[in-house]
Formats: sequence, structure tokens, C-alpha cells
Amino acid sequence: MEQTATALQQRKRTNLFLVLSGIFIANALLAELIGVKIFSGEALFGLPGAQLPIGGERLDFNLTAGVIIWPIVFVTTDIINEYFGKAGVKRVSILTVILILYAFVVIAAVTGLPPAQFWLDVNSTDASGNPFDINYAYNSVYRQGLGIILGSVAAFLLSQFLDVTVFHWLRRFTGSKKIWLRATGSTLVSQIIDSLVVLFIAFFVFGNWSMKQVLSVALINYLYKFSVAILLTPLLYLAHYLIDGYLGERQAAQQIEEAAISSER
Repeated sequence: MEQTATALQQRKRTNLFLVLSGIFIANALLAELIGVKIFSGEALFGLPGAQLPIGGERLDFNLTAGVIIWPIVFVTTDIINEYFGKAGVKRVSILTVILILYAFVVIAAVTGLPPAQFWLDVNSTDASGNPFDINYAYNSVYRQGLGIILGSVAAFLLSQFLDVTVFHWLRRFTGSKKIWLRATGSTLVSQIIDSLVVLFIAFFVFGNWSMKQVLSVALINYLYKFSVAILLTPLLYLAHYLIDGYLGERQAAQQIEEAAISSER
């Protein structure tokens, strides 16, 4: 009977890790693919550009489309961190990077394929009847420069590893309480690195941006992430409530404690 209960609990833990990993990987990969589009945050609400005076420039809230779902990665990271520790987050983060690089290799190969003539002919005009090169549009949307790919991957890994470190450092002071402080604090620190590194590599090292532009745009991105991290706190508690109900409160508490101990080693 005891062996059956242990096997059931182990199966629940495995299922939980698979579900959380699936959510994490799917959203991280999707954010990379849709991130090529830049949208206006003000226009989304029918407002004029903010024209914030930052670094001697006036900037609007123009953000990559990837930030729409990236906060889900924040929350999932903290949940995996809480229940499976540093090892769990590192394992899924490295797997995610491998899959992101694989996706870009596949995209590079696919966009290099010669288009069928009938496909070009059928899609030769847009909805208004204007001339339209569907193959050029397809390649422009899916292809991303080497700098953007390297910048996003490097920023992702650095921010994830920093996130888990800060999360468990804060846990030394909070214990099992105040998850909002651990989650929000680790996200706010790690996203400073994420916001800076991706822009620095993509547009300063490989592009023609000045450091002033990098810092200014990074600040706009960080302000968004800072706000969303705080707004998502209730979602974090909801996730904990559901997971504790699935695992059982005693088993969940035990797993959280084991994750914390293993992360201190």
C-alpha cells in the first residue's frame, strides 16, 4: 500500500514537471518566433506616443510582441524553482535554448527553399490588389539576424540562472513565506540583465546602435517587465493553490523544502 502511494506521488511530481516544462518551453519558443514584430503600447489603448524624455531622447512604449507572453515564462520559472529547485530550472532552460536554436536552424533551411511558382502567382497581390511578394514577406517574418538570435539566447540563459540564484538567496530570509517577495524580487533583478544583454549583443555588437540607444530602449522594456511582474503576483498564488491541491499540502510542502535544500548545495 505504501509503495503504491509513493509511486502515485512520484507520478504526480513527474506529471507536474512535464506540464510546467511544456508551458515554459512553448511560451519561450513562441516568444522568440513572434518577437520580430514591434508594436506600439500606446496605440493599443488608442493613446498618442508617450515621448518619455530618457537619455536625451524621447521614447514611446514600442515593444516586441514577445513581451506579451514572456511574463508567463517569469511565473513558470518561479514555480519550477519553488518545487524543483535550481536543478529543475537549469534543466528546462538548457533544453529550451537547444530547442530555440533547433527552431532557427529549421527556419533558416525552410526559408532557403525555392518557392513554387504557383504559390507566388496565387499570392502575388495583397487584399487591396497591390503587388505583393509572398516569399519575401515569409522570409522577412521568420528569419532573424544572427545578432538577435545570439543576443536572445545569451540573455535568456543569463537571466534564468540569475533568477534562480536570487530566488533562493531571498528564501534564506523569507523561509517558506512571502513567495511574492522571492518571485518578484528575482524577476526584477534578472530582467535587468535580460533587457540589457539582448539589446547590447543584437544591436550594439552586431548592429549600429549607440550605447545610449541600448540603455534607453532597455529601460522602456524593463519598465514594462517591472509592471507586469507585480501585476502577475495573484497568478503565482493561484498556481501554488492548484499545485498544492494536486500534490496534497503535506507532499507539496515537503517537495518545496527538498527543492530549497538541494538548491543550497
